[in-house]
Amino acid sequence: MALMPVSDALAAVLAGAEPLPEETVSLNAAFHRVLARDVAARRTQPPEAMSAMDGYAVRAADAATIDSQLTVIGEVAAGRPFAGSVGAGEAVRIFTGGVVPAGADAVVIQEDTVADGKRITIKEAAIPGRHIRRAGVDFAEGDVLLRKGARLTDRDLALAAGMNHPHLPVQRRPKVAILATGDELVMPGAAPGPGQIVYSNGYALHALARQEGADTVDLGIAADTLEATTAGIRRARESGADILITTGGASVGDHDLVQQALKAEGIAMTFWKIAMRPGKPMMHGRLGAMRVIGLPGNPVSSYVCGFLFMVPLIRALSGQQAIHHRRERALLGRDLNANDQREDYLRARLERRDDGTLIALPVNHQDSSLLANLAAAQVLLVRPPFAPKAAAGTPCEVLLLPV
Repeated sequence: MALMPVSDALAAVLAGAEPLPEETVSLNAAFHRVLARDVAARRTQPPEAMSAMDGYAVRAADAATIDSQLTVIGEVAAGRPFAGSVGAGEAVRIFTGGVVPAGADAVVIQEDTVADGKRITIKEAAIPGRHIRRAGVDFAEGDVLLRKGARLTDRDLALAAGMNHPHLPVQRRPKVAILATGDELVMPGAAPGPGQIVYSNGYALHALARQEGADTVDLGIAADTLEATTAGIRRARESGADILITTGGASVGDHDLVQQALKAEGIAMTFWKIAMRPGKPMMHGRLGAMRVIGLPGNPVSSYVCGFLFMVPLIRALSGQQAIHHRRERALLGRDLNANDQREDYLRARLERRDDGTLIALPVNHQDSSLLANLAAAQVLLVRPPFAPKAAAGTPCEVLLLPV
């Protein structure tokens, strides 16, 4: 099978990916969930004109000159409105959040008055509307303030509460099952035997998926047998996973059994092998409703492919507005050789000059097994297929890695 361009592979992964069904959750459970429908305000905020300061509610015409004297006829506190109205020569003591009484059209802050019993003297002229939050200055009933597809922030939750919504309609979270394969893998903390390595891929993939709002299922490590690999795939289907991610076993060696197991289970394969570096041996297909992405076993290849393909798929199934990674412009920090037919994703550090220019400095060793260089990188520097030799200072495109 010929190597598939990255753009075509991503299009295949995203083909037919529609938002998952809607569900309703409480505000406390809605953080970073994706709205399934537009949400409109159920009330006007504030519902009435309210004071923005502690002071006195007055008629501006009565307090337009310094040393004007007014009679205090009552008091307003937040949640305790004044029943009467303000007439000529009168004032009402008012506190922040108090409803401005009828007849008043300004608030004189307490620092600009001198109080003497029931009389106050004005020391700063009143201005109509000053220190008053008019009704609806924040929003009005019926205003659509939260839009379908938005991933809810902490500020969005405060807004939803102010709009009088105790619950919100959101898309169901995608469920991502992750299955590692390989006799050579041992869990962190174990003592590796001869030829064995410590398993690391799944930790980054689980974190990537959860950061995008997915629920994850850890299927552990399958031994290098067709039976064990098949059993892991069946556990993913039984868990109700929307996405199965496998790591390792995606090549064509005698012990690379993932493709064999998937074919035995009836996968509809869309591609195998991509024209990219790192990450050429990657698979994608469908097992019924479950989407399958078979990632390479090398840690950097696994992470880069997960970032480039799993993350957009999760976003699409979540109903997010922005699915694709945004590319940023930078300048090369060192010379690069010409590229071959594979699209390169180079790990790079990102520096910012005093003038704001971003400099992408590729790490010296791009081997796909080097975790230290992956952890030190802030971006992936994208090199198109057959890109010519490029000197330091040449414009380039980068993808920002999660922080």
